[in-house]
Order: sequence, then C-alpha cells, then structure tokens
Amino acid sequence: MARAGLTAERLTRAGAELADDVGFEQVTVSALARRFDVKVASLYSHLKSSQDLKTRIALLALEEMAERAADALAGRAGKDALVALADVYRDYAREHPGRYAAAQLRLDTETAAASAGVRHAQMTRAVLRGYDLTGEDQTHAVRLLGSVFHGYVSLELGGGFSHSAPDTQETWSRVLDALDALLRNWPAPGPGS
Repeated sequence: MARAGLTAERLTRAGAELADDVGFEQVTVSALARRFDVKVASLYSHLKSSQDLKTRIALLALEEMAERAADALAGRAGKDALVALADVYRDYAREHPGRYAAAQLRLDTETAAASAGVRHAQMTRAVLRGYDLTGEDQTHAVRLLGSVFHGYVSLELGGGFSHSAPDTQETWSRVLDALDALLRNWPAPGPGS
C-alpha cells in the first residue's frame, strides 16, 4: 500500500530539491526514501526506477525554465529578447543547479517530443526571427546559442571563471553583445556548404 501523502508529483519535486542540494548525479530512489524516512519499496508504487525519477526531474526543470522564458520574452525582440532568454537559463542554473543539470538529461525521442524542450526550441527560434534568420541558418543559430548559453553557464557553475578578472557578469554581457552582433551579421554559407 502506498504511504499517505506520497505522490509521483511530490516525489518529483522532492527529488528536484535533492538535486539542487546534493547534485543531480546523486539523486536516487534510495536517497529520496531517506529524505522521507520511508523504505525504498514504498516509493516504487509511484516511481519505476531512479531513471524514472531523473526523467521526471528533467521534465519538471524544462517546464519551469520554459515558463520563466515565456514570461521573460513577452513583448521583447532582437537583442532584448536574446538577453532575456540567456538570462533565464543563467539565473535558473544559479538558483537550481541540480535541476539545471537535470534539464540536460538525454531523453528518449518520444519523451523529448512531449516535453517543454520543444517550447525552448520554439522560443529560441522566435528570438532568431528578430534577426531575420530562417531555414538552416536558424537551425545553426539555435545550436550556437544553446552551445554558448549552456557552455558558459556550465563552466561558470563549475568554478571555471572564479580565479580571474574581469567579473563573470561583465564577460556574460560582452558575450551577449558579441552574439547580438554575430546574429545581425550572420555569414552567408561558404563554398562547399
């Protein structure tokens, strides 16, 4: 019989909090059971496995970031939209490092297609329409933005910039200025492309 008060949603949220506290890689059904002071077996009526729990946390994180991004992008275009989107990812990662790591979890095709990850791609493409990028150029730019945003945030969270000047906020602003300039002057395909 399932323990009163435990639901898949409550366990997912507790797992997300655990991820923020101890790191996403440390999240297991056993660790979650210890948090609730219950036997592991009692959680299996709500969760299939630790992988199921991690997938649920990833989906929660993607949804939370998508909600923030939609709010941040409302009424913005061009560089304002670019900065707003970038700041959503960076701020979320700083506030919820475990959930942010969860959002990077590779999902199976069906789960990914039904996730808020689709909304992230749509919002990024909406930002890029402000730069008149379409087709393959837009796809290349989506990949570039994802690489820069997530690469910078991951390095910053890992302490990669903590031992040098200038301040990381100054660098972040300069990176976004550079991305804006690049997107406004997107290069034409070269020979052989």
